[in-house]
Amino acid sequence: MRIIPGTLAMTFLLAAMTSLGPLSTDIYVASLPHIGLALGASTAAVQLTLTCYLLGFASAQIIYGPLSDKFGRRPLLLAGYALYISASLTCLLANSIEVLIVGRLVQAFGAAGPIILSRAIVRDLYEGRLAARQYGLMSTIMGVTPIVAPIAGGFLQAWFGWRSSFAVMASFGIGLGCIALLLLPETNTSKQDGPLSFRSVLESYGIVLENKAYRAYLGIQACSFNGLFGFISSSSHVMQRVYGLSAPQFGFTFTACSMSFVVGTFVGSRMVARRGIDGMIGLGVACELAGGIAQVVALYVAPQSFLSITIPYMMFFLGVGFLLPQTQAASLTPFPERAGAASSLMGFIQMTSGAIVGTIVGATLGATAWPLAIVTSLSGALAFLIFHMSAKARLDYAPVTRSFPRP
Repeated sequence: MRIIPGTLAMTFLLAAMTSLGPLSTDIYVASLPHIGLALGASTAAVQLTLTCYLLGFASAQIIYGPLSDKFGRRPLLLAGYALYISASLTCLLANSIEVLIVGRLVQAFGAAGPIILSRAIVRDLYEGRLAARQYGLMSTIMGVTPIVAPIAGGFLQAWFGWRSSFAVMASFGIGLGCIALLLLPETNTSKQDGPLSFRSVLESYGIVLENKAYRAYLGIQACSFNGLFGFISSSSHVMQRVYGLSAPQFGFTFTACSMSFVVGTFVGSRMVARRGIDGMIGLGVACELAGGIAQVVALYVAPQSFLSITIPYMMFFLGVGFLLPQTQAASLTPFPERAGAASSLMGFIQMTSGAIVGTIVGATLGATAWPLAIVTSLSGALAFLIFHMSAKARLDYAPVTRSFPRP
């Protein structure tokens, strides 16, 4: 028995696949200060468990997409789950920060598969407005993870210690891997012909990058992810050490921001038929810009309050929710035969830039939240500028994204 494409069951499965990423980062962020104490590691060394995860995730995405275009989605998906599960168990049993860092790196290589391939599967099944709506529904369902994970991680840390988060990751991977093995059909019906080589992979990426609209949407996504990962990588330190919040309290502040993202994806999936893909992206970059400016102003006026960080970030996350499903749909629509490669390149750029920004923010953190505010404001401003400066390119190369008729 296989899950039928186009059903709600397929949507839930794809959403669960994409949730592997936020689960692997969000559920253990409340434990970052405690991991350092337990393993006798510095803050910078503990930060590497997140940075190396992001770098490994980015690097692995280059591999999954082209291979799945050639051999199909299922084999690569199952290999990713096997790698993720084994690495999660390694992290669970780690007795040094070095083992944990390596485990997180391998874990990222496994987690990249389900996330990249879920986007490619959507492109296999849908395009245009339907794809945008599907991405929106998936993001809304997936958004439950960053809402629940930080709170759960805070309580897991308080009750059972930092290893319990990795036990949950391993269990989640085992469950999803079994479902994919037993129920998920192969959706790539137009596998690429010819031998697979390093040159053919580079040529595939080159064809994708020639599309000016793709480059514009990619830039908007990268800026948005920079703002997100600036928060993910530094919010635990800022909220717990600068503002003195407990681990469960930090979980609730993280969840408030995640709720804004879910609201954005839910509203965006309803409004895209009326406003069009680019209309929703324009609304999203405006919210990101406003959130960045508000954070700088609030931190200057009330630097002693954690709400100076939290409330503006809720605005920023709302904007990301508005635009992320739309930029994903617009990026992949022109490439039905290279959906895997387009999805891989998109994920690679997102995660690489996010890892770099997260490393910079982590290295500059001190007794204030200003490094985080600077990243937020710059990310929002750049996304806004890229969107408005690329209007002609998006119109010429992706006219399907302008607007859609009412269903």
